[in-house]
Amino acid sequence: MLNNDVFIFDNAVHMYDLSDENISRPDGAVDRAYLLNLGDARRSPAEEKLYGRRGLLHSPSLGDAFSGYSRKWTVEDLGRLMFDESSTDFVMAHSVVLYDVYKSGFAPVQAQYEFAQAYPEKALFVGGVDPLYPSVAGALEEMERQVHELHAVSFKFYNGHLDKSWKCDDPKLAYPLYERAQALGIKVVQFHKGFPITRCKLEDISPLDIQQAALDFPDLTFAVHHLALPYFEECLYLASRFPNVVLVLSGTMHLQVVAPWEFNNYLGRLLRDVGSDRLLWGSEAPLFGNPQPIIEKFWNLQIEPELQSRYGYPEITEDDKRKILGENGARLFGVDIHKAIRRAKESAAPPVGALR
Repeated sequence: MLNNDVFIFDNAVHMYDLSDENISRPDGAVDRAYLLNLGDARRSPAEEKLYGRRGLLHSPSLGDAFSGYSRKWTVEDLGRLMFDESSTDFVMAHSVVLYDVYKSGFAPVQAQYEFAQAYPEKALFVGGVDPLYPSVAGALEEMERQVHELHAVSFKFYNGHLDKSWKCDDPKLAYPLYERAQALGIKVVQFHKGFPITRCKLEDISPLDIQQAALDFPDLTFAVHHLALPYFEECLYLASRFPNVVLVLSGTMHLQVVAPWEFNNYLGRLLRDVGSDRLLWGSEAPLFGNPQPIIEKFWNLQIEPELQSRYGYPEITEDDKRKILGENGARLFGVDIHKAIRRAKESAAPPVGALR
């Protein structure tokens, strides 16, 4: 907990496998290098020393595994980062399959399950399938397995690929996945939108294909990650019109550090046009490092008076921050906050502060 009373629910962490052995295509190191460079620019040298396994400095060659994070993450390392060295109370371990670049997936299904199993009172497992790998029928069968055997509570989809992509409003490819999710009791489906992590076509991961799906499945909640950047306008107008769309600020909250004015502008518009009830925190840990500095910075954040007066943005309140940092995620996924807080107070020592 933050300050001993603010519940922190991180909607997006991953047990990554960015090892050489997991790259599935000859030029896949180029995609991995782009992704790792994003993380390298946001982490401190202290974190590289603690969690890196290869070296401290990157190589100018795109083909090299230049980051200490280009490896297969362990349950112990991610658990230490999230629960010992940050004030995080609860997480969702997200599968991201991306079989066109990674043999077992960018964030493999089995690894996310093993993390959730290791922390049954602190983590939920988010499954992942793709209707093109190998087929719709195969994806549906795998959804059944992941719910019944691995206890998936949600599914994460990444529809943009280097070879052939699919649309999230495709009646033949996507809709059977949503129908099966509902039949399995899943209430929330999640989507990586914008923020490309491979060289797929940017337009393939635009959030515009969520519109018709959200209209056709009003009883499902569609969680859109990353504010779909650079498609922020599209994402904003999507969420403001569809009450069954929520936005996960996964990765984008780190803009507080590298571009604070830009982040405050995004946040002001979200509070004004969507409302804090449908905004959720997600760190993308471990790639972007220890989430603690971002959590603390957000808790102390204020939207500049100039932005408020110029654009009509509301002030951000403590209630807004509590909702975004934890309460909304807990409500959406049925986590009992009071029970979780009680467990946290009864258990470990205070979390280690931010790494410097």
